[in-house]
Amino acid sequence: MAEIIQRDGTWAFDGDALRLTPGRDKNVSLLRKELGELVVPLGALAGVSFEQGKKSGRLRLRLRDGADPLLHATGGRLTEPHDPYQLVVESDRYGVAEYFTDEVRNALLLDQVPSEPVDEYLLPGPAVPLSVSAGDGTAGFDGERIRLEWNWKTEDAKAAAGARTLALADITGVEWHPAAGLENGHLRFTVRHAPTKAPPKYDPNAVELWGFKKDPLMALVAAAVQARLPHPARAPAADVADARPEPPSAPVTSAEDDHDALLRRLRELGELHRTGVLTDEEFVLAKQAILKRM
Repeated sequence: MAEIIQRDGTWAFDGDALRLTPGRDKNVSLLRKELGELVVPLGALAGVSFEQGKKSGRLRLRLRDGADPLLHATGGRLTEPHDPYQLVVESDRYGVAEYFTDEVRNALLLDQVPSEPVDEYLLPGPAVPLSVSAGDGTAGFDGERIRLEWNWKTEDAKAAAGARTLALADITGVEWHPAAGLENGHLRFTVRHAPTKAPPKYDPNAVELWGFKKDPLMALVAAAVQARLPHPARAPAADVADARPEPPSAPVTSAEDDHDALLRRLRELGELHRTGVLTDEEFVLAKQAILKRM
């Protein structure tokens, strides 16, 4: 058995599967802590690598396309701190990391595990029921129904219809996008025969995300739903078409528009800070990021 124990987490390999346990260090992300221990069967792996740095290195697992509902739902947009398939390795454990890498690679070769995509999920996805509050609402999922509830920050036109319940049988797709720069993120569900081009801010089937600490947790809801939908490789053509997101149109903005958007964002941050949604530290960091862009 090969094992490497770090503050970032513990990875163990018994020849048949890898057991990935997140660490308890304060720098370990909320998403990884909430996701908990992952058991990755050897057949779900496409490869493993170890990269050395001056102060620390990084172990990385590469999964076969379609093996993990979390990776599919997030579309490769999980940033480094939240990716459960990366492990920070301290420099005095480089030898252990290299041994671990060799053991996994040798097992892949001996078992002749192919690297091609799979047509079924090989990991179960997050456990249900679960509920996450972030951005302008709360998303809950019990395995059969999705419940969307709104908070005081929700746009009036969207909140007017009240809480929303979506049956899993009516869902053809789910997507999670993190906030990036001035662009807000979202968790959006595609409902059968009800396509929409509305921005997440106004879409009653979407939760808008603003780039705060709990935003990545919405990816767990996305993954739990994705795990219970037909695998993309087997989904009917009509469902695939329904689930395909509309191509984004290129925004035409001027420097004045950008400046106004930054000012609006500052006002929003100030309001969230005054009402206690943002801590002092989160407010200062977010404000500094906006001021740099101005």
